[in-house]
Amino acid sequence: MKYQLKHCVGSRLRRLSRIADGHIRQILGDFKITENQMTILFTLHELGKVEQGKVGEVLCLERSTVSRNIKLLEKRNWIFRTTSYRPQIELTEQGIDLVKVLIPEWEKAMDVLVEHLREDGLQSIKNLEARLG
Repeated sequence: MKYQLKHCVGSRLRRLSRIADGHIRQILGDFKITENQMTILFTLHELGKVEQGKVGEVLCLERSTVSRNIKLLEKRNWIFRTTSYRPQIELTEQGIDLVKVLIPEWEKAMDVLVEHLREDGLQSIKNLEARLG
């Protein structure tokens, strides 16, 4: 089969991701934080102290993306990173406080997205994850 760019699965999935990110950014804009950074903070909130690589594994993020964002979050004093060969990371008290503020704002963004997607759209996302994962 001959494909055109408009058929590119990766491109279409990234486009959907950018659309969803836009809804989340509208609510998170005041915090000057990206969605990747937010999900890293949320992951650390759930997992506690973990090896840095585990975060990338859980979130399916490239090692360089995790490292870059960890450095930025560390500069803002939201996470602490050990200096060992395989660094471990965890939320600081400031990071924990931020997560507690972010969660209700993120939930507002999720409400908007869920309202747009409805049950059939959410099920479609689950099906795609199962087929591609």
